[in-house]
Amino acid sequence: MKNLLTLFGLILWVSCTSNSYDLIIINADVYDGLGNPPAKVDIAISDGEIIEIGDLGEAKSEKIIDAKGMALSPGFIDMHTHLEPLMDMPLAESHVRQGVTFALGGPDGGGPWPFESYLDSLDQMELGLNVGYLIGHNSVRRAVLGLDDREPNLQELEEMKASIESAMKAGAFGISTGLKYLPGAFSKLDEIISLSKVASQNGGIYTSHLREEGVGLIPAVKEAIVISEQADIPVVLTHHKAIGVRMWGASSQTLALVDSARAQGLDIMMDQYPYAASHTGISVLIPAWAREGGKFSERVSDPVLKDSIKAGIIWNILNDRGGSDLRRIQFSRVSWRTELEGKTLHDWLTMEGEEPSVENGAEYVIKAQLNGGTGTIYHAMDEMDVEKIMAHPMTMIGSDGRLSEPGNGHPHPRAYGTFPRILGYYVREKGVLSLEEAIHKMTGMPAQRLGLANRGIIKKGMKADLVIFDPQTVIDKSTFVKPHQYPVGIEYVIIDGVLALEKGQFLGRTPGRLIRKTELTER
Repeated sequence: MKNLLTLFGLILWVSCTSNSYDLIIINADVYDGLGNPPAKVDIAISDGEIIEIGDLGEAKSEKIIDAKGMALSPGFIDMHTHLEPLMDMPLAESHVRQGVTFALGGPDGGGPWPFESYLDSLDQMELGLNVGYLIGHNSVRRAVLGLDDREPNLQELEEMKASIESAMKAGAFGISTGLKYLPGAFSKLDEIISLSKVASQNGGIYTSHLREEGVGLIPAVKEAIVISEQADIPVVLTHHKAIGVRMWGASSQTLALVDSARAQGLDIMMDQYPYAASHTGISVLIPAWAREGGKFSERVSDPVLKDSIKAGIIWNILNDRGGSDLRRIQFSRVSWRTELEGKTLHDWLTMEGEEPSVENGAEYVIKAQLNGGTGTIYHAMDEMDVEKIMAHPMTMIGSDGRLSEPGNGHPHPRAYGTFPRILGYYVREKGVLSLEEAIHKMTGMPAQRLGLANRGIIKKGMKADLVIFDPQTVIDKSTFVKPHQYPVGIEYVIIDGVLALEKGQFLGRTPGRLIRKTELTER
């Protein structure tokens, strides 16, 4: 009798708890992340996963969110994130408030070094969102060759290949290059192909800040396509753009190159941020040879060399990232003179009583570099190119944003507003994308690209990385004048089943962690 009563009690307990969940979301318009139209279904979550989808009106839950009038989508995946401040900003509030649940770091050839020990340190940290990393070619090359403008010898190349191999086995998602930056600018095609083959053999992808995004853009895209073919590796043209007045409209050519390469069986994709202004250091205006070996100050001390350096800067201001106007060059971070943050190169010259000419602008670029450089916003892109690239079916979304916090510098507004801007401005206001297309570009498509098989779409058994937003009000608030503003309309963010944002309020929780690519391939 005792055993019978025990069995009866167990059956009763199972029947009472089989339809009880940690969290249920009801009445939302659910976008699956695959580009399909929304469905009106309920979502049940337990133990960090989506357990049930359908009519859950009779189910019980510790918490129920009524999302009537709102959209529910997979959490946004940022394909290009500057996570350098993560150790100091582990909550990553500027990203979580945008709906980002996974961010990919190590872009543009940069990223942490030594790679493996950095990832081991992150394993010990409590994080506000999930992160993964690429291994940066510039980091690897700098460790072996410094800033020398030369090809590696056989031994040095093998050392670099071993570093890529080690990073891939430690969990890198692939290799990134920054061929416009030092020391990547000094690398030849054969070097990049050799290293990319190592990443490819370990299941990685290749993302590239192209060798040129201005006047040399077309050859640079062709170079990336050759790398894909020769290294047998999927390629992402990261933060794809056409920069500088002379190149406005060139996206028609670059997108045609992508289409042609894909028609030949090559795996070429892009990511993009939704702004007509870029951000990088002031040094991008300076010819690479002038900074080779870290001897810039010596070279500008030589009058003959300085004339050549200045001529190169003037050319870049007029034809490339400078946008032909000193007002298009805006300082975001100036550690040695913070009152310049938010001001333009034109403003700086005016403040100093100098004529705001291109020649004087070049002198002040040299002065800025000698003082330690600046973070700089370049308003040198055309909106039509932005929209054309965005609408291409192979374009994903990546903020290129650096983790930010109010009061710290004058960041590019993409750090706070990328994903809400897509949803509010480019979907609702301009109609460049449908809502389901935009969500696909921010969720299912990047998840597939990165091999995140259990994230990025809404399906039973998937990780519960979810965003609930109001499609009628969602919008970015950060501007180039006042960047430190969080978006509105992102109401809930759920990471691995844990509420990180509730009714628009950031909760300061740490449900995130480091995700290594090796975890995904070992399953």
